[in-house]
Amino acid sequence: MRPYVIIVSEVSVDGKLTLYRGASSKELMTLMDQEAYRYLHEARAKVDGIMVGCETVRTDNPSLTVRYVEGKNPTRIIPCSTANVPLDANIFSKDAPTLIVTTKRAPGEKLQKIRALGAEVMVVGEDLVDFDKLLPALYERGIKSLMVEGGASINWEFIKRGYVDEIRLIHLPVIVGGENVPTLVGGEGFKSLKNLLHLRLRSNFKKGKHLITEWEVVR
Repeated sequence: MRPYVIIVSEVSVDGKLTLYRGASSKELMTLMDQEAYRYLHEARAKVDGIMVGCETVRTDNPSLTVRYVEGKNPTRIIPCSTANVPLDANIFSKDAPTLIVTTKRAPGEKLQKIRALGAEVMVVGEDLVDFDKLLPALYERGIKSLMVEGGASINWEFIKRGYVDEIRLIHLPVIVGGENVPTLVGGEGFKSLKNLLHLRLRSNFKKGKHLITEWEVVR
């Protein structure tokens, strides 16, 4: 058993997550209106866990809490092979529980500091976080639904393993351009028509000035 997984992201019309490689997605998110933010935070309030990669923590410093609507804060889950997350990051606030998922490569001293901040540490894997073991372990801990909020690399990790059930997109009415700018899904890609992930459009509607599309994965 594994959690029900929903990728939720804001993307430009050309599918970009940031203005350039290494930039914070928060810059593009300033284009979102209150209705779009409420939609995003309603989604957060309905899941048991929320996940971003450690690169997103370093670049964006997100809080990953519910603020624009009433609702509970999900458990923040951060996979990071070497536990290389800043100790002053917002994910260590007391607003919600935090779980750092790492590997045997992570320095013990760093893990002690993370635990001292009140976060929990889970070691899953030798050199890289083993998602095949992580998801069942999360399910056993009561994380029955998981929202993945990026970035491109972690989205690919879930998609290539077939661990995604829904994708929900907040479309920003802008074009960013750029060959090397991160898009919704990174990684090596499927490279073959027979391997592509197929989706079915479940609904589309407007929130404020933004188009929202909700997609179901076709099994």
